[in-house]
Amino acid sequence: MTNHNPGTGPHPQPPYQQPFAQPGWQPAGPIVPPARPRRRFLAHGLTAIVSLIIGVGIGAGGETGTSASPRPIVTVTETTQAESAPAATETVTAEPVVDSEGEDGPQTTFSGDGQYLVGEEIKPGTYKTAGADGPNCYWARLKNASGELTAIIANGNVQGQTRVTVKKGEFFETSGCQDWKRVG
Repeated sequence: MTNHNPGTGPHPQPPYQQPFAQPGWQPAGPIVPPARPRRRFLAHGLTAIVSLIIGVGIGAGGETGTSASPRPIVTVTETTQAESAPAATETVTAEPVVDSEGEDGPQTTFSGDGQYLVGEEIKPGTYKTAGADGPNCYWARLKNASGELTAIIANGNVQGQTRVTVKKGEFFETSGCQDWKRVG
């Protein structure tokens, strides 16, 4: 018969023991000095109070020598002239100036203000003006007499002498210019 009791037989089982330790022994935790929250709070609080006192002392202190005196108030008045608003655009058909050819056909010299049909009222060609008859001289070559921006072929605002070449069928508009004379 065989014996089934543990601990008996050919290889008996030893009782359970912890390795290298006394019975009931447990490993120690990490070594940490005991925290003193009251002392830490006291150290930080004291540092904050000392910093506050130093800051107030610096801010309250200052130079006792010269005191700030009020500066005189200076008022500067600058006079500028406002630019006059551009005059409303008004289409005026001016009577052409009579030239040496007479009244029988398109003119070669005409007034500095007006709108002229090239080929009927003035001859095609290059015209010259001495410049502005006022603040500025405006001229425009136009496709038609509609008055719209899309009708402008070319235009300009000039102060001095200028030349413009106009072609038959175009309209030539001028404003604020001295008389125009055909030069070519």
